[in-house]
Amino acid sequence: MLPGIVTLCLTLAGCYSGTRPPHIGTSAPDFTVQDSERKVSLQEFRGKIVVLNFWATWCPPCVDEMPSLVQMQQKMKGSGVEVLAISVDADPSAYHNFLKSYKVDLLTVRDPDQRSNGLYGTSKFPETYIIDRQGILRRKFIGPIDWGQPEVLDYLAKL
Repeated sequence: MLPGIVTLCLTLAGCYSGTRPPHIGTSAPDFTVQDSERKVSLQEFRGKIVVLNFWATWCPPCVDEMPSLVQMQQKMKGSGVEVLAISVDADPSAYHNFLKSYKVDLLTVRDPDQRSNGLYGTSKFPETYIIDRQGILRRKFIGPIDWGQPEVLDYLAKL
C-alpha cells in the first residue's frame, strides 16, 4: 500500500477498540448546551457537516489540537463544515482565559456538567465526531488529530 493510504486509513479509523463504536451510522444524539454567553443546539447545524469536538483546557492533547481545529474551520467554513467545540471545563475563568490566550476563533460552548459528551459516551479528551449533513454520525476520533492533513480535509469535503 502507498504510505498516504495507510496514513488515511489509520487517521480515519481513529483509536477504535474492537468493533464499530456505538452510534456510528445512526442519528447523532441531539443536545442543547447553554453557558453564560450562548445557547447551542446540535439540530441548528442540520444541512452542515459538523466536527463535534469535546475538549478541556486542562487536557494537554486538547491544547495541542486546538490550533489545527481553528485553522481547519477557517479553510472549510465556506464548504458547509462547522466546528462545534464543547469544553467540559468546570472553571469558567480558565475557559475564557484559554479562548483569549490561544485566539480560539470557532464556535465553542462550555458544558461543565458534561451532559452533551455523556450522550456520546465520551470520557477521554479530546474526542471528536463527524456528523454528516443529514445528522448521521460518520466517524469518531479519540485523541488529538492534525485537522490540516490533506486526507482529513479531503474526507470532510467529500461528505
